[in-house]
Amino acid sequence: MKVMITGAAGFIGSQLAYALWKKGVELILIDNFSYGKVDNLEFSEHSFVDEIIKMDIRDNEGIAKLLEGKDVDYIYNIAGIAPLPDCQLDPVEAISVNLNGFVNLLENGRKYGVKKIIQASTNAMYENETEFPTFENNFKQPTLIYPNTKYCAERFAQSYCDTYGMNVTCLRFANVYGPHIDCLRKQPPFVAYMIRELYYGRTPVFHSDGTQRRDYIYVDDLVRLAIMVQKGDGFDCVNVSSNMNYSVNEMYDIAQKIMGKNIAAEYASDAHYWEKYPGLYEGAYPIKNEILNHEINKYSLCDNSHAKEKYGWQPEVGMEEGLRRVIENECELLSKLGE
Repeated sequence: MKVMITGAAGFIGSQLAYALWKKGVELILIDNFSYGKVDNLEFSEHSFVDEIIKMDIRDNEGIAKLLEGKDVDYIYNIAGIAPLPDCQLDPVEAISVNLNGFVNLLENGRKYGVKKIIQASTNAMYENETEFPTFENNFKQPTLIYPNTKYCAERFAQSYCDTYGMNVTCLRFANVYGPHIDCLRKQPPFVAYMIRELYYGRTPVFHSDGTQRRDYIYVDDLVRLAIMVQKGDGFDCVNVSSNMNYSVNEMYDIAQKIMGKNIAAEYASDAHYWEKYPGLYEGAYPIKNEILNHEINKYSLCDNSHAKEKYGWQPEVGMEEGLRRVIENECELLSKLGE
């Protein structure tokens, strides 16, 4: 079996690469390193540093050369611009990467006979839902740039399946966490930010009152499902979720218990949520406060029965065990970096 993974130096892409490598799969790994990190490519049993190809998924000629005559069975498109504020700040680039780049993979996959493409999609598409849990086949169109790029990508995927008989599965990730989550990002994911601040003994600043609840999925559970969906024909969308959710405060309490900390969090105004991106507040039409409020207080809970029924999958790693593993890894990383 031969598999291409895009975004292979990222948090999820690198974990997927390692899992497939352990199964003896021949890999073609690419990343343009706009978000990926070399450190993610180092594992105890293997290093992918000298194997990865620096390439952008929008590079039509480059992708074609990697696929032509290579009999690639599967493409996993994990590449993309995921941080919501990054997408809002530069929507042209977000659309170019998340949509145009994906269509480039679809078209080249069509030309060179790739058996199946597995696309990293998102449960952020459900941002406007009011009834829970959310299911794959019925939801309101999203508002923000990032989920709209993924929503449109799914529509193109279905078009290629309907028009050419291709096979594409879109995995709608819940909030993914696990070792190697990016704690150094300008606006880190909540889990990474929380651990980083506790490690340094700093007071974390959360927004709203901490009671907002999200659905999380541990990266190893996601990777197992990503491999399992290689079977199945046509077009499919699958929620990758725990079908459980936790509040900010609940997760912070678990993390403090594991790390032996006792630091009361502070809570900031919703209006300052993306203050590290001043461009969003400038111009004739600044971002609306109600959009920020909605994003901060968004409730998510995704039904995962489709994944269970069709692919025989179910999540195995609970929140406390998952956070313990992440904390061990991130604390080791931060200790090497120093303050």
